[in-house]
Amino acid sequence: MKRIFAILFGICCMATMLTGCGYNEIQTMDEETKAAWSQVISQYQRRNDLIPNIIATVKGEADFEKSTLTQVINARAKATSIQATPQLMDNPEAFEKFTKAQSEMSSALSRLLVTVERYPQLQTNKAFQDLRFQLEGCENRITVARNKYIEAVRNYNTFIRQFPQMVWVWILGYKPKPQYTVANEADIAVPPKVDFGTSSGAARN
Repeated sequence: MKRIFAILFGICCMATMLTGCGYNEIQTMDEETKAAWSQVISQYQRRNDLIPNIIATVKGEADFEKSTLTQVINARAKATSIQATPQLMDNPEAFEKFTKAQSEMSSALSRLLVTVERYPQLQTNKAFQDLRFQLEGCENRITVARNKYIEAVRNYNTFIRQFPQMVWVWILGYKPKPQYTVANEADIAVPPKVDFGTSSGAARN
């Protein structure tokens, strides 16, 4: 009986120590980073699903620059070749490859949209304009989701480095989460702008 009481007392003491050292907060913040990353993945997948329709529409323009279109196709193939899973956060090397591939996808799409401005027929194509509006919405949602992830990771990484929770982080083997970085950090704060021109404004009306 005394042994059972001692075990229960030890468990209670351990639970108190874990709570006092921020264990519960670590669990909460860990789940928040996972939820934020899932949203990032979801929005990138939404964009990837939209790209084939954009490519198919642009291919209808006989004289469209094939090199620009090929860049988009190749960038999408590279981006989708990396399995986007929550486990990416535990693999800094894979995480970096994934984020770099998505950045290349954004750059390829930007070049495509700039090139389209030289093709009046595409600018007056309602189907293509609808796809452009959808793409703009995707880019905005990606920016919002990415910024939420950045904030969640910043809070988590800061918290686990502080005392006394850093003791339990070391004991339980928790590690900092990889942060989302781009060549220009200022770029992540502003959604990409898509200039639809006067013809697209007319199409919207």
